[in-house]
Amino acid sequence: MQKLLVAALAFTGVAWAQAPAPATVAKLAETGDCRKAMPLVKAALVRTNDPALKKRLGLDGVQCAMSLKDADTAEELVHLLRKQFPHDPEVLYIAVHLFSDLSLRASEELAATAPGSYQMHELNAEAMEAQGKPEEAIGEFREVLKKEPDVHGIHYRIGRLLLSGPNRDPHKEEARREFEEELKIDPSSAASEYVLGELARQEQKTSVAMEHFTRATKLDGSFADAFIGLGRTLIEGSRAADALSPLQTAAKLQPDNPAPHLYLATAYRQLGRQEDASRESERQREASEKLRQAREHVRAQEAGIAEESK
Repeated sequence: MQKLLVAALAFTGVAWAQAPAPATVAKLAETGDCRKAMPLVKAALVRTNDPALKKRLGLDGVQCAMSLKDADTAEELVHLLRKQFPHDPEVLYIAVHLFSDLSLRASEELAATAPGSYQMHELNAEAMEAQGKPEEAIGEFREVLKKEPDVHGIHYRIGRLLLSGPNRDPHKEEARREFEEELKIDPSSAASEYVLGELARQEQKTSVAMEHFTRATKLDGSFADAFIGLGRTLIEGSRAADALSPLQTAAKLQPDNPAPHLYLATAYRQLGRQEDASRESERQREASEKLRQAREHVRAQEAGIAEESK
């Protein structure tokens, strides 16, 4: 990246010795003189070793690039900022705004150039889903299937929406058919296998559930929830010894997830292995506490952002 920025300096035609000071470039950008500032920002980033000024220049450059509709430069600067200032709230904040703005512009272009496309219906469905309007979202997803019956993921998303409401029981069979249809289009859909397995488990159809969970784990070896589902079903089917392997895999994949430790503790108790059960119970307690602290941290950050925005 450093070499690219040096090359950019030569490209802009700014002589290194005669280039304005980085702080001057930042002031140009901050006073709204973006057309003058933008050709100088990359060079100024190379010239300064002051982290605070470097971040200020990068943030100013992103805002100027966005105002000039120079998406490529804005993205380049955001990537540079995220690399040099990982987890920085200001950098993350402006990255959110950049990509949100780019998303909005692309959606407007899609609506203007291809309003009847299946992609437009899919975008509308996602908007309805985000707004908490599942019925409208399902309607738009079905419009997608009318235009392109073999689009991957659409039947799955309809199925998930059918199961998302508080009154899900009347929709279980319809949802099940959607997941089965998804597997006809995309036999590699581990997510569909997983949900079919969970539906079968809830109905105490143990053998059917195990088949679906097993296929999900084979399709995606990193799918921790599928391993948990398989282990849980084996325990419920009085096969605690067989449950250990999938649950141990889930615990390795997600060591901070309390669920695999909970079910491992249950399996060990059923097998009379009290010491192992106690160890897993302690791991479950520790994982639950970490999860609680993480949630509190997120809530505190959200409260801080809301207070700052007042």
